[in-house]
Amino acid sequence: MGNVKVKNLHKYYKKFANKHKFLTLKSAFLNNTLFADLKTGEKFEALKGISFNVKKGTTLSVIGENGSGKSTLLKILAGISKPTSGTVETSGRISALIELGAGFHPEISGRENIFINGIILGLSKKKIEEKLDDIISFAELENFIDKPVKTYSSGMYMRLGFSIAINVDPEILLIDEVLAVGDASFVPKCLDKINEFKRKGKTIIFVSHDLATVERISDKVIWLKNGKIEKEGFPKRITDAYLEYIGKKDKEKANLKHIEEQLEGATNKEKRWGSREIEISNVKMIDRKGKEKYIYDSDEPLTIEFDVNAKSSEKDFVFGIGIVNYEGINCYGSNTEIENFKAKKISGKGKVTIEIPALNLINGTYYLNIAVHKREGYPFDYHHMLYTFRVVSKNRDIGITRINHKWNFTDTIQFKK
Repeated sequence: MGNVKVKNLHKYYKKFANKHKFLTLKSAFLNNTLFADLKTGEKFEALKGISFNVKKGTTLSVIGENGSGKSTLLKILAGISKPTSGTVETSGRISALIELGAGFHPEISGRENIFINGIILGLSKKKIEEKLDDIISFAELENFIDKPVKTYSSGMYMRLGFSIAINVDPEILLIDEVLAVGDASFVPKCLDKINEFKRKGKTIIFVSHDLATVERISDKVIWLKNGKIEKEGFPKRITDAYLEYIGKKDKEKANLKHIEEQLEGATNKEKRWGSREIEISNVKMIDRKGKEKYIYDSDEPLTIEFDVNAKSSEKDFVFGIGIVNYEGINCYGSNTEIENFKAKKISGKGKVTIEIPALNLINGTYYLNIAVHKREGYPFDYHHMLYTFRVVSKNRDIGITRINHKWNFTDTIQFKK
């Protein structure tokens, strides 16, 4: 009980031509587009011959970009969707937490939904009654359980769905990304339960973008790319390969965008400005090995370097840098004036280097600002959010920066390792 065998799994979806035009039957007849609107267009292949085995007691995580086929795979494993071809063999009760609120009737109470979902999963009414208090307690919904679930927040939906899924005592547990919308305080409780399932020898298949959790709980990882298995194996090896791929892809996108802007003659009027009497060029981000890189661990050192060219001698100049996150929040900024470098003279060509021992930023995408200007702000050359880099952190901090810290506890306070 608890084994999963997937062999040569294919899943096609049909596309329909001009679907957006087919507003009403009357309009279709009047416009003579009925049969054109219903005509089957090209097929989209979501899964392209997927094969793998999961032994009883194994935790398998599936990672990949949006649209890679992860959710389609889980729906097929759960029996929600049928494959176009190929086979899926499972042994034992399957419990799935796939789509937020799936299987809940919005007009009835949380208590009534527990009974409906329990019966769907194969439990008797008596068995559900025995587990009812545990389900409500784990979901922390004692004050809301008799209210219609349409009044629930997304976090409450997730808590109730997860609590039902784990309390039906499945041999196979399927979880798809829904933990990402859960209450922050509840997610560790879910992960503890997942670890408890692992200790009991349950089989878990987990789809997530949270690579830190994937590495922590998984025995094996599959990376899906365009409906195929790109790599599979030891968690750390697969997540590292995936992150390297994402980093290269982001860099290629940034380079392509820059080229397109130049070809269109719109060379970043909003993102670069200044007199160019002193000009910045050749901005690079360098790792500890001296190689150009645009994806960094949070505690990894980073060196920023760029060339400058002063067309005439200047005595009043300030160099500055800034780091902005994807929400446009200024995470850090400094310049040579703030740090008490007294400008004396710049002429001709030169190079500026800024060494950062550790970024200490949380996981995410960031933009680098580079500038040279006079003390009162007159711009020579401003590069605003022209350079993109990613920070990868296995920690789940929130906010902007990761502040170095250490926890200490007395002997009366103990944690599981």
